[in-house]
Amino acid sequence: MFNKRHFTFKVSLMLLDKIKKGENMLEKLFHLNQKHTNVKTEIIAGLTTFLAMAYILGVNPSILGGDLTGMDPASVFFATAIASGIASILMGILANYPIGLAPGMGVNALFTYTVCAGYGYTFEEALAAVLVSGVVFIIISVTGIRKLIINSIPKNMKLAIGAGIGFFIAFIALKNAGIVVANESTIVALGNLKDPAVILAIFGIIVTIGLMVKGVNAAPFYGLLITAIVGIALGFVGINNMPTLPSSTFSTSFNTEAVGAFIRGMGGLFTHDNWFIVIFSFLFVDFFDTAGTLVAVGNNIGLVDEKGEMENIEKALLADSVGTVVGAALGTSTVTSFVESGAGVAAGGRTGLTAVTTGICFLLSLFISPLVLSISVNAVTAPAIFVVGILMAKQLKEIDWQDTGIAASAFVTIIFMVLAYSISDGLAMGFIVYGLTMLFGKKAKEVSPICWILILIFIFYYCMK
Repeated sequence: MFNKRHFTFKVSLMLLDKIKKGENMLEKLFHLNQKHTNVKTEIIAGLTTFLAMAYILGVNPSILGGDLTGMDPASVFFATAIASGIASILMGILANYPIGLAPGMGVNALFTYTVCAGYGYTFEEALAAVLVSGVVFIIISVTGIRKLIINSIPKNMKLAIGAGIGFFIAFIALKNAGIVVANESTIVALGNLKDPAVILAIFGIIVTIGLMVKGVNAAPFYGLLITAIVGIALGFVGINNMPTLPSSTFSTSFNTEAVGAFIRGMGGLFTHDNWFIVIFSFLFVDFFDTAGTLVAVGNNIGLVDEKGEMENIEKALLADSVGTVVGAALGTSTVTSFVESGAGVAAGGRTGLTAVTTGICFLLSLFISPLVLSISVNAVTAPAIFVVGILMAKQLKEIDWQDTGIAASAFVTIIFMVLAYSISDGLAMGFIVYGLTMLFGKKAKEVSPICWILILIFIFYYCMK
């Protein structure tokens, strides 16, 4: 006779056994206990990172798609979601870093407005340049050159990079939310505080800071969630004008015609006189944006040892460079590590499970893009990103401000990240000033040969711009 109670008990035991095996597998893969975290915290952190990054799903197609490049916005959306998902999952599994990846802001503008519209490259040729830069990236990552460069950055400069990125993303958050706006007379000014979106963003910032002061775990995530709910309830956040999926996967990035066009693009790339500068520009921006992000996040979660070297850095760099190659092959600009990953770290993310969760969310976004984009509008995500800026700025206290040379290079790094609106430019300017101050202070011998090479590369890059 069928015993319902006995059957239910056996099924429950089987489910508990499977859950336990799953947790053991995740522990082996991500070392959760060693990093003082758990599955729930990592998943929440991954969702937080994804929501902070998800704007790229709407912004990237709007920048890359259209008449200036000739690219189909729907295809760019598809490529953005898939490339971001694959790259983020690779970062989590290979390096065990809580960092999400996606096509970078800034470099997508370089792709469209400079390379395609300015230099006259077809989008196939521009994608070929991105792919070549990614392959070079892989080579210098595998050979350890990239690791050597990042580990050669002086400790005080690493701290300045982390703090500078904090100010940079806080400024981005304020700008995107409309709290700070452009002004012809004063360059920037306070926005319209009566605008509903601005009011919502300010509300979110206050709530998120309040949660952090109260010591609430994953405060940025809950702040983001509360802001989204309030925004939807008041009608400030809605679903409209969202990108649609391509009608068929094989009608976009993977059809034979696209593959043929990509091959032609590779051949056409080298017919341009400035092909080297284009490839170098893509490589330069990706390399130092990634370096800045990895250093900043690494400092925050204890991935940097006493010697200033980062744990598993070579695997993180490999994941980033493979992401660029995958992105180019799919049909999007350079994929890079996102500073918005700091939102997930602030929510408790410490391992690659955070990045894997972010990656899975990007893949799922193909099917729920209207919902995702409706709750990842600037007014909702700005508070979480702004608060991350506060957390990252704490690294300022570690810098040796008594040493004028270090203070000057740190200050220049930070101020140029914000005013030049670029992580890589801030890092480059900071390095140049660092070299000059060490020369003036007769401490040139204390600067490593790698640093001097980097300084010369930065100077060369600006001379060629």
